[in-house]
Amino acid sequence: MATAVSVADDAVDALLDEGRSPGDILVLTTGGPHPWAEHELTFGEDAYWRQQTEGGDVFYAHTSALARATDRPVVVVAVNGGTDAAIAETLPRALGKAGSDLVVCGDPDQLRSLL
Repeated sequence: MATAVSVADDAVDALLDEGRSPGDILVLTTGGPHPWAEHELTFGEDAYWRQQTEGGDVFYAHTSALARATDRPVVVVAVNGGTDAAIAETLPRALGKAGSDLVVCGDPDQLRSLL
């Protein structure tokens, strides 16, 4: 079974294949960080957040940093952990960051119960 993160990665690939610019996409995780965010953070916090400011690539962040994440046309949420209460709080906030599209990846039964 695919994880929410791998499904989110597939969604990002599909968006890029459809012609979306990488800088249009923000990927959020609710549980552990996305592997790409972990990688980027090895270069330091300043370099990590500068990547968001420059806006030339897909930006990956944990929902705990949602207040600091800038709006993007597309937000992809990988529901890969966290409490139901935290996830339920995150979804409308993620929608508020999305200019046109919100993609939510996770267990459909869990998501239905939260909506």
